[in-house]
Amino acid sequence: MKPNRNESERQQTRAEDALFDAVISLRSADECRNFFKDLCTPAELQALVDRWQVVEYLEQGLPYRRIHDLTGVSVTTIGRVARCLTDGSGGYRTAIDRIHPSH
Repeated sequence: MKPNRNESERQQTRAEDALFDAVISLRSADECRNFFKDLCTPAELQALVDRWQVVEYLEQGLPYRRIHDLTGVSVTTIGRVARCLTDGSGGYRTAIDRIHPSH
């Protein structure tokens, strides 16, 4: 949350829910692509894409340095993604398990 926002936690949760409801209403990769291109700056979208690539490479067991060489993502960010993958809220794992059910 931005520092000087005048929203309560409840208002913030409702705003997040509205965004997430919009995302889950989308029905194809093209619809998602168009939504995220409208929602995000090119740099923000690239950061999201980069992090998802990092998740996939971590799942393949690639070392951080190799992932950095392949993606250009900093080793610090790769470490952050790795921590979220193992100790985060479970969002990465849910998506991975649904996309690749054999994991």
